[in-house]
Amino acid sequence: MGAIKQLLNFYINSSIHVALAVCALTWTTFLEFQVPIDKILMCFIFFASVTGYNFVKYFGLAKFHHRRLANWLKAIQVFSFFCFLLMVYYAVKLPVNTLLYTLGFGAVTFFYAIPFLPKRFFVDKQQNLRSIGGLKIYLIAFVWTGVTVFIPLINDAYQLSADVFITGFQRYIYVVVLMLPFEIRDLRFDNLKLSTIPQKIGVPLTKIIGALLLFLLIALELLKTEFKFSQLLIITVMAFLTWVAIKFSETNQGKYYSSFWVEGLPLLWLLLMHLFI
Repeated sequence: MGAIKQLLNFYINSSIHVALAVCALTWTTFLEFQVPIDKILMCFIFFASVTGYNFVKYFGLAKFHHRRLANWLKAIQVFSFFCFLLMVYYAVKLPVNTLLYTLGFGAVTFFYAIPFLPKRFFVDKQQNLRSIGGLKIYLIAFVWTGVTVFIPLINDAYQLSADVFITGFQRYIYVVVLMLPFEIRDLRFDNLKLSTIPQKIGVPLTKIIGALLLFLLIALELLKTEFKFSQLLIITVMAFLTWVAIKFSETNQGKYYSSFWVEGLPLLWLLLMHLFI
């Protein structure tokens, strides 16, 4: 059991799980708009997600404690380095237009972790986008939306119709809602000046806001020109399951509640898409 737990911890801490979640949402976009799945782009997104997330999570640790890094962090560094090489390998195979748009989202990820702005903008001394009060959850949703909705369609030269932008808005809403259990979990540790949603309005109201956003997510599906009942059914099921995840979110939640179960919901979304679309 000890070895299995170590593998599970590495799977989560090395950002493999979150990268698969990003790929799953990207795949749902291919299926929804009936675009051929681009395996090169999917591989690029996976390795870029691992590289980006590990850079954001561990940049500070590696910078200030590189001489006494724990073995698990050293292993993640080595893993991330090979993921970076594979990211570059697949990047050079992508169309230039796709890369240009991807670089924009990559820049947001980079400045999310790297100090670059005057100290007066920040809640602490980190001087990165991550430290600007109230911005974190919306930046993450912005990047996820761009990578999982617009990049796959731009890569295929798909016409960006009104339905695409509605899907983009839905994806943005969903990622914001998906982040709420994490923000509730981190309520005990986050600097009060970060102004996360639970810090500003409290946990009970955060859950209500999450439910309202999920209702909006469903309602937006009815506005699409290419309306499909199966797609509405999937959105409704995912909204319900996500609401359940938020409802049972607590500040003292289990170790794997958000980092594994909640973050794994996009994988279930992809499974439902394969079953019903």
